[in-house]
Amino acid sequence: MEKAKMGTKSIWAGEKEQLAFGATQVPVVHSVSFGYEDMDEWYEVAIGHREGHIYGRNTNPTVQAFEEKVRVLENAEAATSFSTGMAAISNTLGTLLFPGDRIVSIKDTYGGTNKIFTEFLPKQQVEVALCDTGDHEALEEEIAKGCKVLYLESPTNPTVKITDIERMAKAGKAVGAVVIVDNTFATPINQQPLSLGVDLVIHSATKFLGGHADALGGVVCGRKALVEDIYHYREINGATLDPMAAYLLLRGMKTLKLRIDQQNRNAQEVAEYLQTFDLVEGVYYPGLPDHPHHDIAKKQMTGFGGMLSFSVKGGVDTVRDLLPRLQFANRAANLGSVETVVGPSRTTSHVECTPAERAAMGIPEGLIRYSAGIEDIEDLKADLAQAFESVTSKLENLSNPG
Repeated sequence: MEKAKMGTKSIWAGEKEQLAFGATQVPVVHSVSFGYEDMDEWYEVAIGHREGHIYGRNTNPTVQAFEEKVRVLENAEAATSFSTGMAAISNTLGTLLFPGDRIVSIKDTYGGTNKIFTEFLPKQQVEVALCDTGDHEALEEEIAKGCKVLYLESPTNPTVKITDIERMAKAGKAVGAVVIVDNTFATPINQQPLSLGVDLVIHSATKFLGGHADALGGVVCGRKALVEDIYHYREINGATLDPMAAYLLLRGMKTLKLRIDQQNRNAQEVAEYLQTFDLVEGVYYPGLPDHPHHDIAKKQMTGFGGMLSFSVKGGVDTVRDLLPRLQFANRAANLGSVETVVGPSRTTSHVECTPAERAAMGIPEGLIRYSAGIEDIEDLKADLAQAFESVTSKLENLSNPG
């Protein structure tokens, strides 16, 4: 399997070991518990000396198949899953950080992650140092002061900023930090953080991995010893992935390579097309040559992803007028789906934050997050054209009522 290409791994990894009754698809195992006639065998499984399952909060065959698929795709030693992406993040940080510890990260992580940094960790007497994303010198200075964890997100949500993962991983390792990267936006198809020196990779599997907006889930993979500790924390705290959700994520991942390839192409063309509209103030996508970290993205990514964002003149008022006019886009707080999804950060990625907090992270109120789906690109561009034309005509009529 290791020699197979990513499209083949997306389909086959983790599946055969869990098949039963001659089925060609992994079954959904809803059983809460797993019984044993032999008491000694039961004990051996219970203490981890033998393969098997005891109780659904701990492990499950369907869930195990999903974890193994992600493990293979990320080329990790181990993987464990969670009920949501935020559960993966919070359980990982909960496992690693204790009062008196220090974590270094960036300012414009996903809103929920940022809340952990600014609200929850300080209450637990964990010191948090947040640097401007892309300011690698500032990050290195903070890392050099010492930290237990270095937490990165690249590309970031929603401003799609890029951090030099290999450079930061070296700085983190120099002080003995555990280096974590949220790889949700890139996916293992576009980026392999473990090969760049990272210890742990996190995904909100709800997004691109599942790809169909019908299942919540999260996953962390990386060094076996670390993943085992995180698994133990999760099995006791109970943020377990549901077997049906695991099945839906497994099914979605079979087309991961195909979807990501199409979303990469669509996002690139949409980003370039948006630059032609007068109403657009800025377009943010690492595949654009004028992106401030385009060269870093080219170095560490094999594709630039399906996510972009853009800001519009007129701010929130233009957003209110523009988005309802799009015919081929869901206006929703999600991303990574086969359908195009749009929304302002104030109601999606950073709804938990105040306008002042968003501004401090460099997120204007008129910023629109655009998750390119797998539709025909001609239709997406025509849809954007008619929406912008309608808004522009309305503004011209308002400015010239006579």
